[in-house]
Amino acid sequence: MSFSKWQGSNRSRKGKSADKPVTKQVEGRNISESLEETTSSIKDLLGGSDDFIVHSFQIFGQHDAVLFYFTDITDHVVINNTILKPLKYGPPHIDVESIPLHALRDTLLEDTLYHSEGFAERNISILIDSLLRGQSVVVIDGLNEAIVIETRKISQRSIEQPATEQVIRGAREGFIESLGTNISLLRYRLQTPDFRVKSMQIGTKTKSKVAVCYMEGITNPGIVQEVNKRLSTIDIDAVLDAGYLEQFIEDNHWSPFPQIQYTERPDKVVANLLEGRVAIMVDGSPMALIVPTVFSQFYQTVEDYTERYVLMSAIRMSRLVALIFSLVFPSLYVAIISFNPELIPTEFAVAVAGGRAGVPFPAVIEVLVIEISMEVLREATIRLPQQVGGALSIVGVLVIGQAAVAAGFSSPITVVIIALTTIGSFATPAYNAALALRILRFPLIILAGVFGLYGVMVGLILITNHLLSLKSFGVPYLSPFVPGNVQGMRDLLTRGPLWKMKNRPSFLHTQDITRLGDNMIDQVDHASNNIMSSTHPNGEKGR
Repeated sequence: MSFSKWQGSNRSRKGKSADKPVTKQVEGRNISESLEETTSSIKDLLGGSDDFIVHSFQIFGQHDAVLFYFTDITDHVVINNTILKPLKYGPPHIDVESIPLHALRDTLLEDTLYHSEGFAERNISILIDSLLRGQSVVVIDGLNEAIVIETRKISQRSIEQPATEQVIRGAREGFIESLGTNISLLRYRLQTPDFRVKSMQIGTKTKSKVAVCYMEGITNPGIVQEVNKRLSTIDIDAVLDAGYLEQFIEDNHWSPFPQIQYTERPDKVVANLLEGRVAIMVDGSPMALIVPTVFSQFYQTVEDYTERYVLMSAIRMSRLVALIFSLVFPSLYVAIISFNPELIPTEFAVAVAGGRAGVPFPAVIEVLVIEISMEVLREATIRLPQQVGGALSIVGVLVIGQAAVAAGFSSPITVVIIALTTIGSFATPAYNAALALRILRFPLIILAGVFGLYGVMVGLILITNHLLSLKSFGVPYLSPFVPGNVQGMRDLLTRGPLWKMKNRPSFLHTQDITRLGDNMIDQVDHASNNIMSSTHPNGEKGR
């Protein structure tokens, strides 16, 4: 029999219910008082898996019961010592032989089980979902309610420094895949009752737990409401990473620029929460999404605020220059070489012409070929194993680049331009923002090759207009530059002193706008107090 015929016959035998998910088939159904009937129903739904355990025993030696759990996602120590042992022997301070059946459930939950996270449930679909999440279920003969106990135990990696967001001065810990651990890292830094965590489930198959975190009394309630609204409308079978949610809740789905920031750093999430933003985390993903997001966040780092402002302002400016270079440098080179060579000094023009004497391609083709080669090399370096990737990058940059120049395939100045552009893109802290700039380089190069400097200007104007039109959860993407705000400008191109940034970002419309005390002068003006002249070593005041 062919596969198509077998599939058709199978559907005709099982009927329409075979196409429905398991939880949909039993939605609204309650368990029976008959232990045999309930056990049969649960085993029909889940018993086909080898890791599903059905353990029969007697409670207090009198009442037949069955314990259900998945062995690979539960803690066996908790099951043996916290569930089975007390249920079999009973509490020593109660006469278990005189307990009536109608009082058995309350006795088990309140006096017998050595666990604080247990509850009674009769809906069979909820029991199935609980088992799939790693909880254990005890069904008792004669009772129409089962007992659900938290026994989940998932193997997880240790807390380490994020590989993509390393810092010189700052915390050395990052999120992992466990949502509970990630929330604990936030609680560790936000020891305040204003920190709120609201949970929901998304994904008809994975039922992934999603946590929405914000600060009560600071975050605008409208932003929280909009986040919950967008998340609640998502209907998908699986959410395997926070990136799935990002693609559903962003404002403009066709823009190359990211409108939602992601990070692995708990300290960065806490800093954004205190500014009035909302963090979204998914169980199973080490990334936290931060909304609303503005463009200036993508060239800022944690070290900008942990180091002194004079030094970090200069470094931030250099980072911004590198970001602009990575976007326009190749297109400017193509435009000047192809259309306006008179704009460069004569000696340099002669050197460039000499280097390009044996190159058979126009400048635009040459730059596009080298750029595409660099992108392929960068992608290969990322995908290869770490031991091989480093060697490949060195070989690609040194050997292939030098061979291309020696063979007359490319000019030395082109290799230098592309190398500086690549280094500039590496200086951008946010990978998704750097990727957007890398993609936009190609249309700018083509415009420069066709129209010269006019094409570059038209391309930059189109990019600027697009940025001006973007919003992230109602917040203009270029805030606080457009619309302008003097207070916000102190943390835009440079980083102002912390004691000068008294208010939270105005474009977030926070409930509490002040984050700095009123006695600002007393906090920072320490130079006027001459400690050495005012106090002697023996404790006497100076004259």
